[in-house]
Amino acid sequence: MHSGLKSGNIYSLFGPVPSILFDRKSMKRIYLDNAATSFPKPVAVAERVASVITEIGGSPGRATHRMSIDAARVLFNAREAVASFIGALDSSRVVFTKNATEAINLALKGTLVAGDHVVTSAIEHNAMVNTLKRLEQGGVTVTRIAPDKEGLLDPAKVMEAVKKETRMVAITHASNVFGTVQPVGEIGAKCRERKILFMVDGAQSVGVLEVDVEAIGADLFAATGHKALYGPQGTGFLYVREGVEPKALIDGGTGGPDDTVEIPERLEAGTMNTPAVAGLRTGIEFILKEGPLKIRNTERALTARLLTGLQEIKGLKILGPLEADRRVSLVAFTLEGKSPDAIGQRLDEEYSLMVRCATHCAPDAHRHAGTFPDGAVRVSPGYFNTAEEIDLLIGAVKAIAAT
Repeated sequence: MHSGLKSGNIYSLFGPVPSILFDRKSMKRIYLDNAATSFPKPVAVAERVASVITEIGGSPGRATHRMSIDAARVLFNAREAVASFIGALDSSRVVFTKNATEAINLALKGTLVAGDHVVTSAIEHNAMVNTLKRLEQGGVTVTRIAPDKEGLLDPAKVMEAVKKETRMVAITHASNVFGTVQPVGEIGAKCRERKILFMVDGAQSVGVLEVDVEAIGADLFAATGHKALYGPQGTGFLYVREGVEPKALIDGGTGGPDDTVEIPERLEAGTMNTPAVAGLRTGIEFILKEGPLKIRNTERALTARLLTGLQEIKGLKILGPLEADRRVSLVAFTLEGKSPDAIGQRLDEEYSLMVRCATHCAPDAHRHAGTFPDGAVRVSPGYFNTAEEIDLLIGAVKAIAAT
């Protein structure tokens, strides 16, 4: 077990957890749903959240007393940590949100207007899909590019869809269904040449892959804190390149329509979730302490082991590339004659293995894969999983396939 867990139960600060959550039918629970939310979190994350609640407590930017100033310092330090981690040159261009969905809404709704054209992919998460559909109702037009059968986009096809009215190319960095890592650097460079905004959904990539927003040419980069950054749920951010000025989605507090209010405060109306943002910074510090490459290599090895084992099961079909190097740490699959929901229920109830089933908030991706409407079973190992747990998952799927 890794060092992040040595302090014991990370929830001890908040009281006992019912034993049923830890033990079903006398079996250790095995969590393999890290693409949804990473678990467990490093102990230091929970401890930092608790310390901000109990020791700082003030509202940042709302007063001149020391507790408010201390809270503002918490936000500033977290902003600096995020900016450094993603290669942003100016931390003031990092806007905190409650998740990647809010960040994507801010990037798209705050930037696009009637008459604009957007190029996106046909396998996006609903956070992108539904936001663009809403904008289409207001006069924005959208072209959706189909990837290949493994979920990989061709940059040439993306740019072929660009026309005079194109304001933005908006794509995911890594698919939450196929796991495929997209060539964002190549697409970003082409967008920069054409003076088109490039918006990236980094929900499945930041913390897993090396992300440098300058290197990939991202004008807008949306991400969440509760997945591979090991932060609490309810955290996320939007990076906004200098010169890009989205309109605020929410008015009030220090945010709002007043042009004299600068980014990031202009886009962060209301009191911030300071304890959770502090926990996000601690999650990033954990990654840096452990070593991003070490984490990536650990997850790559687990994914490779999973891919190898699943391929041995008759009637099982894996979505996306079969090489771990070409995907993030998630593998979705279907099993002939078996409902994904039924498989997931059996894995939980009979084997205490926790995975994600159905369409993963990305029905368009499943339409492209031919797995809609039932979806697929998604297994997403994390840094705290072990090879033995992957083997247990493979064995359980083999047993289910045989019955």
